[in-house]
Amino acid sequence: MNFTKFPRRAYLQGATPIEPMENLSKALGKGVNLFVKRDDLLPGASGGNKTRKLEFCLADGLEQGADTIITCGAVQSNHCRLTASWCCKENLECHLVLEERVKGSYKPEASGNNFLFDLLGVKSVSVAPGGSDMMAEMRKKADELKAQGKKPYIVPGGASNAIGALGYVACAEEIMNQLNTEHLNIDHIVVPSGSAGTHAGMVVGMIGTNANISVSGVNVSRPKDVQEGIVFKLAEETALKLGMKMSIPREAVVCYDQYVGPGYSLPTDSMVEAVRLFAKHEAILLDPVYSGKAAAGLLDLVRSGHFPRGANVLFLHTGGSPALYAYLPTFRKEG
Repeated sequence: MNFTKFPRRAYLQGATPIEPMENLSKALGKGVNLFVKRDDLLPGASGGNKTRKLEFCLADGLEQGADTIITCGAVQSNHCRLTASWCCKENLECHLVLEERVKGSYKPEASGNNFLFDLLGVKSVSVAPGGSDMMAEMRKKADELKAQGKKPYIVPGGASNAIGALGYVACAEEIMNQLNTEHLNIDHIVVPSGSAGTHAGMVVGMIGTNANISVSGVNVSRPKDVQEGIVFKLAEETALKLGMKMSIPREAVVCYDQYVGPGYSLPTDSMVEAVRLFAKHEAILLDPVYSGKAAAGLLDLVRSGHFPRGANVLFLHTGGSPALYAYLPTFRKEG
């Protein structure tokens, strides 16, 4: 696929590694071979998947003459952290609009990503109640900044539009190049599914490269039918933007919603177990909101026999470990 027709910044430093998780595979005892794509090692302050999307989104903003970036996310948003990170490198002013999805969860003095927003020099942080129209809130901030003579550019939550999703279409190509070079056969890919850009981009990329590898998303917030609809719509928009001649089959978008628990960002026992198992067996740190719940889904799918013995399954690690430190009471209580 041709990405040269789109503005793009060079934030990556080569392919992120694909590593076998032999210890974890053995501990599960189901004969399934687990691998991990280490997008937690992407450049940016503490890494994470949004760097791939921001290569395209910030480039689009810069081409339009922006000097200021506005984006949104939850109170411990990895996306907001990475947007702030790359704004530092690009000398762009950064303004964040945080959605308090769990009432009372925003604390200005909190650690984790919230602390890093301050360290990275975010110009302003405003907080909106859960369920707010976040695009409307960002447009309101953009109007304020325009009145001050600024040239703001809005990056949607998670950088999850057809521009940002290009980053994970490119990632799918990167994965296939690695698999072909290493002569490694992968039967299935499991990804976190939240704002949908990563999941949609991977689906489009795997179809566009004729990889014939199924992609499953583990939801972190929405019910299965709602999330699948959002991912499918974005996948179609991304394929159209790329000018792909093949269509995206609806059945290519699969989500599992039984690992969300009581709600977005709210801890679950299975998430805590997954975080501990990845750390203990593979020295890999997950985050409690996205990769932790997605890993909980991965472990359950392996244990329940969803994948046949001998299958090779790749887990996409989207990063986010700084948020762990805002959840210390959860892990100390469980311990």
